[in-house]
Amino acid sequence: MAHCSRCLIPWGQYDGLYLIEVDRVLRPGGYWILSGPPINWEKHWKGWERTAEDLRAEQTTIENVAKSLCWKKLKQKGDLAIWQKTTNHVHCKMNRKVFKKPSFCQARDPDTAWYTKMEDCLTPLPGVNNIKEIAGGELSKWPKRLNSVPPRISSGSLTGVTAQTFRENTELWNKRVAYYKTKDYQLAEPGRYRNLLDMNAYLGGFAAALVHDPVWVMNIVPVEAEVNTLGAIYERGLIGTYQNWCEAMSTYPRTYDFIHSDSVFTLYKDRCEVEDILLEMDRILRPEGSIIFRDDVDVLVKVKSIMDAMQYDARIVDHEDGPIEREKIMLAVKQYWTAPAPAKQDEGQSKTDS
Repeated sequence: MAHCSRCLIPWGQYDGLYLIEVDRVLRPGGYWILSGPPINWEKHWKGWERTAEDLRAEQTTIENVAKSLCWKKLKQKGDLAIWQKTTNHVHCKMNRKVFKKPSFCQARDPDTAWYTKMEDCLTPLPGVNNIKEIAGGELSKWPKRLNSVPPRISSGSLTGVTAQTFRENTELWNKRVAYYKTKDYQLAEPGRYRNLLDMNAYLGGFAAALVHDPVWVMNIVPVEAEVNTLGAIYERGLIGTYQNWCEAMSTYPRTYDFIHSDSVFTLYKDRCEVEDILLEMDRILRPEGSIIFRDDVDVLVKVKSIMDAMQYDARIVDHEDGPIEREKIMLAVKQYWTAPAPAKQDEGQSKTDS
């Protein structure tokens, strides 16, 4: 579902470009809810300081764009209007004779969204065998959805990722998170953390293992990852986004209580400096927040030396499978500290200056 509450986006302008983008990110059968202008303009137009004709024309334009996207308007009541995206494009392909625009996109990866310009074309849904079938595959109900094999994996859309891979990854992260909690007692304490960030989420196994804890996890799929798994993360009922960790993250300072970094520095080796990534992590982590790093021992030794200089309390512990594993785990806690007050001027110097 996508919801716009008085977001003041000109949905009907630019040939419906913004609604076309909403259509791209909505699942088949997903909903778009619009609350605020121009909905219910008949009642509010005077307070909005716009003419009734202007607001009527704006809503008519939005309605026409939605129809051209093959959306169905389900209901309008009070200040809310609800549309539903079609579950497949069987009828939509047929009615392109009526709606010349937008046409269907050609040779475009719909999952490409990092530094990618929006296009005024309709993203085609996966093919179906009959009109009642849900394009891309039907999702299980929550909470079963979390651990069911995502349709993108069962259909073979993700190179090298199979149903068996998914199940093994889920079991692996259940084991790893249980081990984390024996080393980071604050992670094991319900309510200690709320906002969590997984910097290299892969299939979202870390977040899934924490489903019974009172936390939410932002799952990051690095744009440099070998396989784009963000769609599978959403199909599990989790949330996430893309990120290049050589760049600043689009969030405010001290957003997260806890950060999980799995092989991030190995992934970005020779791409950018370790210090730059660590400084960005420090910016978005709350004071007294924690980080768990997983990486090669040589990488973690270098990272620890930098974390010590940044006044973190850091320690390296063994892998969950024992000390002979090269991959190690590092726990780091951001200390709450402030810069010392400026030194007072020497009293004699002050008298001289006066």
